[in-house]
Amino acid sequence: MRPVWLGFLLFVAGCSSGRSADLQYIKQARSIGAEWALINEQAQARRVTPKYARSMHYWLHDNLQTAASSLTEPNSAYGAEMQLLLAEPADASPQQLRSHSEALKRIEDGLEST
Repeated sequence: MRPVWLGFLLFVAGCSSGRSADLQYIKQARSIGAEWALINEQAQARRVTPKYARSMHYWLHDNLQTAASSLTEPNSAYGAEMQLLLAEPADASPQQLRSHSEALKRIEDGLEST
């Protein structure tokens, strides 16, 4: 009986829910926003081709959409911030994209400290 109980406790401890489960998606969205800002900065300086920038925009948007749709609490502050980031146009200003990333970083730091 003891091994079964120990296995159950380990299983329950490994299951995350709510905000702690969403932390990985918050981190992913923050990283995507920062990467997107860098791509747009490079595109504005004509250091990457338009085709490269466009393909990165598609890739980043798809990954951000996946992260947002994986949230267990999509109606949270971080869910709203991710939706704001998703709503940005492909050629959004790097500063605007960084502001979303910074907001997600503050939320991430708050969740990690609890």
